[in-house]
Amino acid sequence: MNVIEIEIVNRLLSAIAEEMGIVVRRAAFSPNIKERRDYSCAIFDSSGLLLAQAAHIPVHLGAMPLTMKRVLSSMQLKPGDVAITNDPFAGGTHLPDITLIRGVFASGGEGPDFYLVCRAHHADVGGKAPGSMSLADSIDDEGVLIPLTLLHERGKPDSALLDRFLSCVRNPRERRGDLDAQVAALRRGEARLLELVSQKGMERLEPAFHELVSYGERVMRSVITEIPDGTYCFTDYLDDNGIGREPIPISVEITVSRGTVKLDFSSSAPQQPTGINAVKSVTHSAVYYVFSCLLGGGYPLNGGIMKPISVVTRPGTVVDARFPAPVAGGNVETSQRIVDTVMGALAEAIPERIPAASCGSMNNIAVGGEGPDGGYAYYETIGGGMGGRPGGPGLSAVHTHMTNTLNTPIEALEQSYPFMVEEYAIRRGSGGKGRHRGGDGMVRRYRFLAPAQVSIMAERRRLAPYGVAGGAPGKRGYDIAVRQGRRERLRGKATFSVGPGDLVEIRTPGGGGWGAPLTE
Repeated sequence: MNVIEIEIVNRLLSAIAEEMGIVVRRAAFSPNIKERRDYSCAIFDSSGLLLAQAAHIPVHLGAMPLTMKRVLSSMQLKPGDVAITNDPFAGGTHLPDITLIRGVFASGGEGPDFYLVCRAHHADVGGKAPGSMSLADSIDDEGVLIPLTLLHERGKPDSALLDRFLSCVRNPRERRGDLDAQVAALRRGEARLLELVSQKGMERLEPAFHELVSYGERVMRSVITEIPDGTYCFTDYLDDNGIGREPIPISVEITVSRGTVKLDFSSSAPQQPTGINAVKSVTHSAVYYVFSCLLGGGYPLNGGIMKPISVVTRPGTVVDARFPAPVAGGNVETSQRIVDTVMGALAEAIPERIPAASCGSMNNIAVGGEGPDGGYAYYETIGGGMGGRPGGPGLSAVHTHMTNTLNTPIEALEQSYPFMVEEYAIRRGSGGKGRHRGGDGMVRRYRFLAPAQVSIMAERRRLAPYGVAGGAPGKRGYDIAVRQGRRERLRGKATFSVGPGDLVEIRTPGGGGWGAPLTE
């Protein structure tokens, strides 16, 4: 194949992954998947090497290779098999992210020629609080852990497995619908891959796959060579663990040498008794995301870009938690701080390319209560301010870094749940000052119409997003509840009850500023 044909194959693979995502979105039941698009799809070759991915959720996609590693070492998929897992300690992220894997048999061999992966965030997987995002002290309290097993065997669903899972969750009808949507996405991906193989043949496609991965590696090495060789260190902090008040340090030492880079997080804090711990796959995701940003657009994002990058962690730390540590917040909050830490170190090496810290939190809110079908559970993340950049100001009221989701439209939320949104606005003036100002955060105010339980998992409530090159930090976020007429400031990580007429207001952080402000 020539260069043009190889690029055509790259685009075809990416289009298949994107089409899988469209199927998930259109078939899903929950607003979290249908409206917020909290899902990711990818294609791997027979050895478990990432070939293509859709432009979905960075924290999902960067962890998938470790999931595939566990699949290849643990089972041999047959035609019609669909594997399922949400195990954070086996390449997953946190329990709400359920992953389905299907092998595609295109050449008549004994094993799959491709693997299709679809990971989606389910609004509830059981646990002690609706939404499965409370500040638990054990992973058992965060929800149902599904070890790697078969959901479908040779095309036949495991009804007993599915029934056991659905018996433990809120709104089992919604959970079943979302799982069915993921299965449908895998089937669509399989059909499209078989069409591709039929048109071009595996004997022509395999050399193209090899060249795509090799090209990804060469491009990433080229990007790394633009960073001066040396060692760069940085430490950033989580606000606290939700119980105490002490900041939790995350430290990295980045060593750049002749087109390779090693990131060592061994000096980070020990794992915590609450769910702010991140598993190793989440740390890998954050690292790959940062270097993909340096790569820029227009390049294939595949397993090749990961080859020049090595990640070192110390087991039992907040960036490499051991079972049975709770990890719900590590995926959504600690991942953001890992990004800030890596970017802070790189700002020492290439300040002309690194932005200030963005809002640094996914500002998670989960709500649940009584209702039909075993109750309801709602989950969403809320955007904030993007950090100011070397080339211009940060954007306001957007999702940044490890989340690539949308906010749930108010109309969809109010149609499905017994609460309403009274205010949805930009938090003016919350971005940090600088030559290029940080973007502003958001305000989102909920009024409850029925009793409910609320969990908030948020960061940058005590420690502000940093500025770069003389820029000022962004404003910290804060959260307020008005219950029975009493106004109270909430901690960044909290679970509490509300009644009819009560109100919860989330004010998200702004981004840091870039560069010292210009003086007249």
